[in-house]
Amino acid sequence: MKKLMIALTASVAVLFGGSAQAAELRDNHPDTYVVEKGDTLWDISATFLTDPWLWPEIWHVNPNIENPHLIYPGDILKLVYIDGKPYIVKADNGTIKLRPEARVLSEGDAITTIPLSMIKPYLIDEMVVDPSVFETAPYVVDLEENRLITGGMDDRVYLRGLKTGSGNSYGIYRKGKEYRDPVTGELLGVEARYLANGTISHQGDPATLTIKKSKLEVLKGDVALPRNENPLPPLYAPSAPEIEVKAQIISVYDGVTQIGQYNVVTLNKGARDGLKEGHVLNVYQRGKKIYDEIAEKRGGNAEVTLPEERAGTLMVFRTYDKVSLALIMNATRPIHLFDIAKNPY
Repeated sequence: MKKLMIALTASVAVLFGGSAQAAELRDNHPDTYVVEKGDTLWDISATFLTDPWLWPEIWHVNPNIENPHLIYPGDILKLVYIDGKPYIVKADNGTIKLRPEARVLSEGDAITTIPLSMIKPYLIDEMVVDPSVFETAPYVVDLEENRLITGGMDDRVYLRGLKTGSGNSYGIYRKGKEYRDPVTGELLGVEARYLANGTISHQGDPATLTIKKSKLEVLKGDVALPRNENPLPPLYAPSAPEIEVKAQIISVYDGVTQIGQYNVVTLNKGARDGLKEGHVLNVYQRGKKIYDEIAEKRGGNAEVTLPEERAGTLMVFRTYDKVSLALIMNATRPIHLFDIAKNPY
């Protein structure tokens, strides 16, 4: 395989959050690729590179454009060599454009780095909060018509402790699992389980919230937290952490036991540990502990831990102070709770 060491300009390095790393072309890489609807930058890069997260290193961009890495369905990408260095560039009607110009299109039409449909609920609905939130946040004091549970569209719930005007959007949450560090036992945060969302239709104490969408039934005592229904689509720049990271997978959403591609996991490291959105980590199966009967007979140590085995790659897409949420981008082996996530080189 061809080994590529790409020297980026300083502006591009700043844009993508790191210095150049070694990018390796796949043996069967194409020379051209037509972008299709539903593609992601990660998927497209996987057709060219053995490590797709290194795509910024061979993407030839114009740093004077606000978002120079945006590409759209129908764009033609070509692998070319400029001064002996390989780059992926856009081509227009057969003409290579080394500096893509602005498109008269919404950014929402652009190809995203990773599949946003997989992570959108964790950007808007699901949250990790400090335990104190459930002691201080506005709460459901009663339900419409004295019901025990509710949650249907246009049902009303009554909130105490809410100081906001009509029309504001709130989500309703219930205290979920606690996240603790598997080594130190430190309480890292609490899952805020998303139940429903709606808008404030009457302010006061209690205030009235009219439910617009629900996932689970709402009960008395559930809390209300502000909600951003239309966040700007995140633009992730994949990069390796600047510091040495060794995190563990401490939870997985959707209740699966074997973790695979596109599962969302929680790591026991967060912003305070230097993790940022876009950071890429390799996942390793924890070394299995075995009993060595032969060593025991020979008078040696019979407890042996096998080496860690690489099992996949993840990308951090949301950070909190003490934990992070990450999407498993690929899995070559089954991944389990408490497996290790480390720097990708």
